[in-house]
Amino acid sequence: MTIYIALLRGINVGGHNIVKMQDLRGTLENLGLDQVKTYIQSGNIIFQSDENVDRLQNQIEQEINNKFGFFVPVILRTELEWGAMINNCPYPLNSLVEGESVHVALLEKEPTKESVNYLLEFKSENEECYIQGKEVYLFLRQSFRNSKIPNHIQKLGVPITIRNWKTIMKLSDMVTALSN
Repeated sequence: MTIYIALLRGINVGGHNIVKMQDLRGTLENLGLDQVKTYIQSGNIIFQSDENVDRLQNQIEQEINNKFGFFVPVILRTELEWGAMINNCPYPLNSLVEGESVHVALLEKEPTKESVNYLLEFKSENEECYIQGKEVYLFLRQSFRNSKIPNHIQKLGVPITIRNWKTIMKLSDMVTALSN
């Protein structure tokens, strides 16, 4: 079986699209997914399945819509893709100073060259981004809320969700525990 990481976009934010993690786990287990685990309330899930990515994504999105009454984009990565994403981070994770942070925008599919060029226009001395495949790595020297690039990532024309590096690594630890 393949270990998957599913990231839901826009649940439990600002009192909208409320989903209890216990209910979400039950919903996914009813789809036949194995070893379903969640991390915090923002829609971070790991599980095992023999299904392929496209089928899983469609099934999960449809089931959440049916069960909870609203559509939520689901971004999926395999255990191998998750490990590669971590290993490919171009930023100095061990030498961040106070106020600096690294985030990853996970895209459903690769953006067009035009949208990548558009996003790169917003790089500045306070924020950088590096785009590789279906990931946009963000290196912020100021608060996430005060950064411009995260707002412009939404304009890439593909479904995305953003996670901070702490969440990325916690999910990695959970994947490691599941695979052992």
